[in-house]
Amino acid sequence: MSMTAFTPSRRTLLGLAAAAPLLSTSAFLRAAEPDLSALSDITGGAKPIDAAERAARLVRAQLLMKAAGIGAVLIEPGSSMIYFTGVRWHTSERLTLAVIPVEGTPCIVTPFFEEPSVRETLTVSADVRVWQEDEDPLRVVAGFLRDRKLAARPIGLEADVRYFAYAGLARVLPGAKIVSADPVVRAGRMIKTPAEIALMQTATDVTLAAYRWTKARVETGMTGPQIGALMTAATKALGGAPEFSMALVGEASAYPHGSREIHRVADGQVVLMDCGCTVQGYQSDVSRTWVHGTATADQRKTWDQVARGQQVAFAAATIDATAASVDDAVRRYYETLGYGPGYKLPGLSHRTGHGIGMDGHEPVNFVRGETTRLAAGMCFSDEPGLYTPGKYGVRIEDCFHMTDAGPRWFSEPPKSIDAPLG
Repeated sequence: MSMTAFTPSRRTLLGLAAAAPLLSTSAFLRAAEPDLSALSDITGGAKPIDAAERAARLVRAQLLMKAAGIGAVLIEPGSSMIYFTGVRWHTSERLTLAVIPVEGTPCIVTPFFEEPSVRETLTVSADVRVWQEDEDPLRVVAGFLRDRKLAARPIGLEADVRYFAYAGLARVLPGAKIVSADPVVRAGRMIKTPAEIALMQTATDVTLAAYRWTKARVETGMTGPQIGALMTAATKALGGAPEFSMALVGEASAYPHGSREIHRVADGQVVLMDCGCTVQGYQSDVSRTWVHGTATADQRKTWDQVARGQQVAFAAATIDATAASVDDAVRRYYETLGYGPGYKLPGLSHRTGHGIGMDGHEPVNFVRGETTRLAAGMCFSDEPGLYTPGKYGVRIEDCFHMTDAGPRWFSEPPKSIDAPLG
């Protein structure tokens, strides 16, 4: 369950420095920086996605397009553009688009003055067409489609294409049938290759190593943002690009994405962390919960129930099972314990898990009503937390990938609240 990183701002640190008059501001800032000398980059063996794999993705996309009757697919900058073309770009009011035709090489449409920069990360053979500031980029797209004799075929838009691009395409090709590209983009990206799974494993290894370093440094009086800052620093030192480092203390743990209230670590307080990073563009997502000091019997019971819930989900994730059935299995178990029913609190108020890959949240989800069936290569989080508002929450999250023989963990779940990192 990803979340924006919680890190202390410079203003926060300056405020703390003002409360410590024996230290100058600069000295306080130096003292606040953790000693990372025991950590080193562990991602050196990570192999980036190569040109051959990207070419194979385009071949698969074109096969899916033929099966769906789609003539071309339009993609804006983001993970899908990187996935198919390698182009790492940003969205703005100036459109850059990848157009994947059902046959032949794709086309990159970009502003004239951006072309050299866009080409820097292009890793597949492509026709690059530019537009000037006084021109309509969708007319350039339409020109490409006409040249390839695809303007009369259905045109698929990737899910993140913005409305103004859709409207512009409809304006320049008024007779075009514009459809969802999900049968191509979503279906293709959902099944991970061994190279993708290897990168996700490395990202998970970084996150677990960062957890081990961070937990040992959690002290009484710390706030969630301070703990998150340690996790972020450790993740960077280990070679990961931090995506989120959320730490929820005490009552804040009862709310899956936290609270604006400041809670400090104290004996008997739950600490719930949800953290992830990327390695070569592929993500991890791991949550751990423990009690600072001595856990109560109630906290131990809840932790054990969540650990069991996670295993229930894992057991239910079999080849050809629906994604909904995984969520259903967990809720049936929790309801026998008196939680819920359904998504009600106290209980599990969010989905049991989500897809993961280049994005922290990808289709499909372990959620009621999701009919997609599980297949080898799909990757998911497994995070059936339990939350009691006003008290605390527990979440244990590990990701797994589906194999022909069933699910396989990226990170082994912990067995005890006393050893939350295994």
